[in-house]
Amino acid sequence: MCHLCAKKHNKMKKTAIITGADGGMGSEITKAIAKAGYTTIMACFPSPNAQKMHAKIQKKTKGEIVLLPLDLASPESIFNFVEKVKNNYPQIDLLINNAGVLYPICKDVDGKWDYTTMVNYFGHYILTNKLLPFFREGARVVNVVSLTYRYGKIKPQFFESGRNSWVQQVRNYSNSKLALLYFSLDLAEQLKERSITVNCSDPGIVGTKIIAMNNKFFDIICEVFARPFMTSPKNGAKTAIYLALNEDAGKISGGYFKNAKKVSVLNSFLQDDNAKKLLRELTQNLLHERNITL
Repeated sequence: MCHLCAKKHNKMKKTAIITGADGGMGSEITKAIAKAGYTTIMACFPSPNAQKMHAKIQKKTKGEIVLLPLDLASPESIFNFVEKVKNNYPQIDLLINNAGVLYPICKDVDGKWDYTTMVNYFGHYILTNKLLPFFREGARVVNVVSLTYRYGKIKPQFFESGRNSWVQQVRNYSNSKLALLYFSLDLAEQLKERSITVNCSDPGIVGTKIIAMNNKFFDIICEVFARPFMTSPKNGAKTAIYLALNEDAGKISGGYFKNAKKVSVLNSFLQDDNAKKLLRELTQNLLHERNITL
């Protein structure tokens, strides 16, 4: 291929970013997107596991697969990631916010903010907004949420580090997924004019490492009663892959999907404008407190 042809080819090739791409579902999503011909950026917390998974997927999948470090709990790491994308892959066609954490004990950021909330919601909020200028017309955003959003609540203490108990951590996880869902609905409305779609993927209860809470009682109950009903990471990834690649899915925005189908009726509290307004205010306040400019 001549130099000019190669340059034109690179411009035409689509680019995708997947957070948490080295996890159970993330790796399945990455393989599918790479096989579809995208230049695929694995945005992962820097670890030996991320490097091993990148090498494994690269070996099995043809195409350009790039591993870039991303710590969603660190605004500085997010800014560095975005700068690398800007310099090397300035046009984005697909962003899948898949990364998620659930710690068995209280973990905080700077001794003040809840780590689960910062990663699952706030980090993705910053990342998505910083990448918006690079989205092509017709780009897609897929946010991986959770059915646990039904148990979430947005309160004034939403970002604060809470009590050191696994019950509280499960609550924080639910709260963060509700917040990500609210953000998705707002963003879908915001990006209508640019023909960019934003949808939520509910993978169901997936049997990944995130389920283990290192609480003897909880883990035994989970293993005996819940594990048989959990889906595999491969099945859990199917809805996100559908939203990323299906032609019809690219015509819908602001939807909540499960089993590759749009769920037409969501819980009534998703229409809670007061909760949405509070989340926006809390988010803007935290951006201001941490001197973060989007």
